[in-house]
Amino acid sequence: MHAKKAIRLLVAMAMVVMFLGLVACSTTPISKSDKEQQQDSVRDMANKTLAQLYVKHAAARDAVTRATGYAVFSDFGFKVWTLGGARGKGVAVNNATKQETFMEMLEFQPGMGLGAMKFRVVFVFETLEAFNSFVNSGWEAGANAMAAAKTKTEGGALAGAVTVSKGVKMYQLNEEGLIVGVSLTAAKYYKDKELN
Repeated sequence: MHAKKAIRLLVAMAMVVMFLGLVACSTTPISKSDKEQQQDSVRDMANKTLAQLYVKHAAARDAVTRATGYAVFSDFGFKVWTLGGARGKGVAVNNATKQETFMEMLEFQPGMGLGAMKFRVVFVFETLEAFNSFVNSGWEAGANAMAAAKTKTEGGALAGAVTVSKGVKMYQLNEEGLIVGVSLTAAKYYKDKELN
């Protein structure tokens, strides 16, 4: 029994070290050409993600284009035993001005599992206040907010989306573009200092 606890503790410590290593790698300054290349890569990911969403739910196009703004993120996650996490990049776009804000995200996903996964998230902002708050102040969701989101699935143009906070809906897709259940437990979204 003690051996199992020791193994779990070692795995948890390894996960924390790996996660901190991923965060530390992102603090190295980048050149102007690297910055532009990374921005283009994020834009390309966002366009492909939206195209996948529109194929799966054609009405989502109307929800995104009529919204005050939207944000698209690509996440790469991993899970070992009872701990998991994800890290990704994205872009938030104000539909009125077309201004882009490049962002980053971190997630923590407790629960049993093993392996790596890749998924994408699309936020739809119904109000300028919600959009500006997300972009300028970042956004954090704890376990309670995400548990509440699971019970508020939308219909109509927002079919497949969940309400994650006032004026903010979210779609989650896997690599094949299929909408999957919201599995985020704790997440933080914030401006990417290097890409803006």
